[in-house]
Formats: sequence, structure tokens, C-alpha cells
Amino acid sequence: MTDDPPGEVVFARRFVLGNRGQIARMQRLVVGALKRQQYDSASRFAIRLALGEALANAFTHGNRDDPAKGVRLECRIDSSTVVLDVQDAGEGFEPRAVPDPAEPENLGIPCGRGIVLMRSYMTEVIFHPPGNRVRMTYRKSRD
Repeated sequence: MTDDPPGEVVFARRFVLGNRGQIARMQRLVVGALKRQQYDSASRFAIRLALGEALANAFTHGNRDDPAKGVRLECRIDSSTVVLDVQDAGEGFEPRAVPDPAEPENLGIPCGRGIVLMRSYMTEVIFHPPGNRVRMTYRKSRD
């Protein structure tokens, strides 16, 4: 990752996940690092949820649940910023083409909600072309 958090990085890890059963383990590892950096419970919830959605999307939509394809996760955490990169082995997609699940005509469509949640809980969400890698950044608010 090239855009490292501004402070001293205290948790920097790279993982390759082989199946969606590993999502909960990754969430626990990240939440543990967040606790050590004294992120509050609301922040931990937000980051855990966004990470789970990004990883689930990578396995389901990117890799089409192909067990031969892995998902890469890179994490960098410091005392004020979290950067999570999730990359699948799929062809990618155009995020603007995903229907808005809040629009009345899309309420019955079971897609797009994960992206909305990621954007709602993270400070910044960027999908990199061709759309098979997402970088999510969370910055603690300064009170």
C-alpha cells in the first residue's frame, strides 16, 4: 500500500484468505489491533462491519465463490487511521453501475447494500480499476 496512515504504524499485516470462513478471524484480528490502539466501540463496530462486507463481496461477487481463488487483505493501523485494502481475483466491476438499494424500485434487489454500508461507516472508500480492489480508510474524529 502506498498511502500509509500518518502516524507510526503499529499493525501492518498482509493476508491471503482462501475461503469466506476466514472472514470472522480477520475481523477479530483487526478488532484486537483497534482495541490496542484504543479505538472506541463505535469505531471498532464500523471498521469490523465494513471489513466483513468488503471480504464477503470479494468472495461472492469477485471470485464467484471459486475455492481456487483467494482474496488479499492488507491492513495498516495506527493510533488515528486505519487503511484496509481488499482485492479479489475477479474481473472487477463498475461501482457506479450498482443499483442504489435505497431507491424504491431496487428495494427487492439483493445487491448494493454492502457498498452502502462500507461508504457509510468508513471515512473514504475507493474502488480501483478494474474494480477488483477496494481501499477503505477510517480516520478517528478529532473531538
